[in-house]
Amino acid sequence: MARLNLFWNLSRFYKRLISVSIDTLFILFSFFTAYWTRIGSIKLAYDPETFWVLVGTVLLTLTAFTKLGLYRAVLRYLTFHALAVVSIGTFISALSVAVLAFYFDAPIPRSVPIIYGAFLCLLSGGTRLIVRVLVNQANSKGKKRVLIYGAGSAGRQLAVALRSSETHHVVGFIDEDSTLEDTVIMGLKVQDISKAEVLAEKHGVSQVLLAVPSASRARRKQILDSLVHLSAEVLTVPDMKDIVEGQAKIDELKDVAIEDLLGRDCVAPQQALMEANIKGKVVMVTGAGGSIGSELCRQIIRQKPKALILFELSEFGLYQIDRELSGIIDSDGLNIQIIPLLGSVQRINRLSTAMKSFGVQTVYHAAAYKHVPLVEYNVVEGVRNNVFGTYYTANAAIEAKVESFVLISTDKAVRPTNVMGTTKRMAELGLQALAEQENAKENGTRFCMVRFGNVLGSSGSVIPLFKKQIASGGPITVTHPDIIRYFMTIPEAAQLVIQAGAMGKGGDVFVLDMGEPVKITDLAVNLIQLSGLDVKDENNPYGDIEIEFSGLRPGEKLYEELLIGDNVSETAHPRIMTANERFLPLEKYIELTDRLDKACHNFEHDKIRELLLEAPTDFNPTDGIGDLVWQKLHDDQDQPQDTIH
Repeated sequence: MARLNLFWNLSRFYKRLISVSIDTLFILFSFFTAYWTRIGSIKLAYDPETFWVLVGTVLLTLTAFTKLGLYRAVLRYLTFHALAVVSIGTFISALSVAVLAFYFDAPIPRSVPIIYGAFLCLLSGGTRLIVRVLVNQANSKGKKRVLIYGAGSAGRQLAVALRSSETHHVVGFIDEDSTLEDTVIMGLKVQDISKAEVLAEKHGVSQVLLAVPSASRARRKQILDSLVHLSAEVLTVPDMKDIVEGQAKIDELKDVAIEDLLGRDCVAPQQALMEANIKGKVVMVTGAGGSIGSELCRQIIRQKPKALILFELSEFGLYQIDRELSGIIDSDGLNIQIIPLLGSVQRINRLSTAMKSFGVQTVYHAAAYKHVPLVEYNVVEGVRNNVFGTYYTANAAIEAKVESFVLISTDKAVRPTNVMGTTKRMAELGLQALAEQENAKENGTRFCMVRFGNVLGSSGSVIPLFKKQIASGGPITVTHPDIIRYFMTIPEAAQLVIQAGAMGKGGDVFVLDMGEPVKITDLAVNLIQLSGLDVKDENNPYGDIEIEFSGLRPGEKLYEELLIGDNVSETAHPRIMTANERFLPLEKYIELTDRLDKACHNFEHDKIRELLLEAPTDFNPTDGIGDLVWQKLHDDQDQPQDTIH
């Protein structure tokens, strides 16, 4: 291999000179070997006529190879095109032998040119292939050895792209198509998926590349389940749509999307529902800089509203989403006005003035404090933002004669065990009470709320945390071995929220079909194994990443629910259901919130909890009052005071 490296380091001129010299030797050797094969002797091959045939053949063959570009081909990147050039060149060379033999009347049998052509093709083409294989083997040292799942079009394109890669060396294909088993594609053998583990160990495979960009998520999950046990990292190629649109390349490998582990396929949105409350209208999104709020904004501008108002408390969050949306509008040539407004949903005058000034027709209320432990630690702010913020925004919408108001709710509002879930259920009760009032009007505001579980990639989501913990070597922290959660992608959740809002008649509680719940421990295990690592536990003490159980956090439940009762009905959309649930009349709700407002103002946490328990929210707290300021005050009061003598 060191000699080969010496050859590669030569200048292009010397490399071509060596190639021409070797081909000259191959021509001479092939001619005499062919003559000997036919006659059994090479004595007559030294006749003057034969000499001139040989000289002419060498010159014509080298000229043909040069004109066909054989000496411009780089051996280490040799393709079958170069072999075709060799074949054409040897045909010309064999024809030269026959024509020159006839012209010089040389004693060369007619079969010699045919035998000669076969020998020259084998020597000239075969030698180049052997050198290419040796070079590839030398260069593959230190590269990641990979298997490609999927011997289809995407898999073949990926194999071609990785041939010149400095980091990856493909050792074969694996595929479930029985018709492809034991076949050879592009010099790589295709094996059944059942042999993946054997192949991985035999070749020291460090990565399995999933090249099925057109497969559904349900199909991807099946494939991942069959690969997850391998001691290799699983990566995937981009989605076929992104490849076709030029937004990604086939060899831009990335981590397996976590939604593929869920195996949940999106339902195509119904365009009529997507447009109903948006197209040509003035739309406002509160909490526009958050995870759900920002995705709602992205989905909304695709439906071409007249204007989109971004209402956000965080200056940085507002700056980010405003800049992103403005970029999309400029690149797509859209005629949409983006209006970034700083403000708090706890300021009804700011909300009302903004809605009236811009003539808002649709409001999506996504502003809320969602992190369960943080709301437990900051009870008053959680109540103020989630309960009163929603109520003020709704009243501002009524005052501004907004047509449609959609609240983004949560599965934690169902039989809540924490303050966050209880405040969101209180927010729902407020909208239900206002909806009863508005439904009696001829053109009252239509209120509805959409309830769903966790979204992948949101602020506070476990997935980014798990990936960060794996990257740093672990351990992964899970609160409880049996904890389960519903998951949905942010884009799907935003699309369903928009469609559900379009179906609202007034006071509707919509529930999104979240699919099957996911056990968080299983999710952690899958992420570890897909990273090519092993779980470290009692059964495998020499594993890579350990899973630690930290215990349930304040107010956290083992499982979440989406419905309070069994009164659920289907809608026109297969993923959206509607629930009929009890609520308070507006007078009683106002009386309750007045008392709650006073308790918050006076920082009376015992009273706040009492009122939350009194409300028809089914609040069943699992912990005591967790507000950090309240606890500090009580700790200081309980400590004995120093006496001054």
